[in-house]
Amino acid sequence: MLSDTARPVIEATLPLVGSRIGEITPLFYQKMFAAHPELLNGTFSRANQANGTQRQALAGAIAAFASHLLTNPDTLPEAVLSRIAHKHTSLGITEDQYQIVYKYLFEAIAEDLGEAVTDEVAAAWTEVYWLMADALVKIEKGLYAKQANTKMWMPWRVVEKTPASPTTMTFVFEPADETPVTPGEPGQFVSVRVPVADGLLQARQYTLSADAESTERRVITTKFNDGGEVSPVMHEKIQVGDVVELSNPYGDVTLDDGDGPLVLATAGIGCTPAASILRALATNGSGREVIALHADRSLDTWALSDQMLRDVEKIDGAHLAVWLEQAQPELTAVGAGSVGASPRLDTHEGFMNLAEIDLPEDASVYLCGPLPFMQKVRSQAIAKGIPATNIHYEVFGPDLWLASAN
Repeated sequence: MLSDTARPVIEATLPLVGSRIGEITPLFYQKMFAAHPELLNGTFSRANQANGTQRQALAGAIAAFASHLLTNPDTLPEAVLSRIAHKHTSLGITEDQYQIVYKYLFEAIAEDLGEAVTDEVAAAWTEVYWLMADALVKIEKGLYAKQANTKMWMPWRVVEKTPASPTTMTFVFEPADETPVTPGEPGQFVSVRVPVADGLLQARQYTLSADAESTERRVITTKFNDGGEVSPVMHEKIQVGDVVELSNPYGDVTLDDGDGPLVLATAGIGCTPAASILRALATNGSGREVIALHADRSLDTWALSDQMLRDVEKIDGAHLAVWLEQAQPELTAVGAGSVGASPRLDTHEGFMNLAEIDLPEDASVYLCGPLPFMQKVRSQAIAKGIPATNIHYEVFGPDLWLASAN
């Protein structure tokens, strides 16, 4: 918790720091990368730096953390911290790097705010930073310790590369050495690290889209035009037989062990965790009630449609509904039969609307897709009587804090 000395200072200066942190963070990154260019080689996303989302993430995380300490003095924002920690460990963030971030962040704060940064102000915000950093380091050490190996990046060989839709590709990997493999959990992701056009290493997280618990293979499904540098390399350059670096599996939005009803609501390439969960339920012979909901532009752009429908038909209590933005004059065959003829599939035109669906009030709801989609569907679920604590969501990209702030 914040000290009695720091609390009034943070209360007084949070509006100022919050209003300026959008200018502070670009200056911070400029300073840090000038001194440590190696951090752009496989750790920080150059694409996220270019489009500004990484700066927004840091700004949001610090402001949200400080606000939480003021309004909830006896607790930490555990959900936000856990989500950030899983992202960090998938990139190999180490404890010593927090000192590097601190040095250049506070240099940037002092330069931007000038005389407003008194010794008292600097001490109070230093306290906030290290409360957050120390909490993350503790979680991250625990996550690293759970892995079956102590390596960050391991070689995996591509054994299959198959289109999942006109713009998505499914890759299947097998271990390329004898490193012990950590089994994943349905809903988790791995980072993939590849050299991009200029030789710099870049990493991106992808959900395990099938067979997450396997120690013999990893399956991911990627979208070509996702705004980053890694996916185009995967689609255009990586071929069957190539060896690619993968991290251990991470992610805290995973299938629970209970037997209560599940609602899986996804959009676009966000269907990957739902597909992974459905595969696990089908493989394990689950009898849980499962309502899978997916939104996409059209039937053709719906990645993993075949896999999802096949697995739904293997789960006695499962049903699938899809919302398509573009009208479909003829629904083509998917999975075990025609989409239109399948008793397990309902089709809707337009955007997902939970008002059209009967949801069990005790359901666990899992969301994945663009942030505006998740915010809208989360609100709809709460309006239907689902407790907020039963709603879980995965955000890819650096804006992890935003999902928990809404």
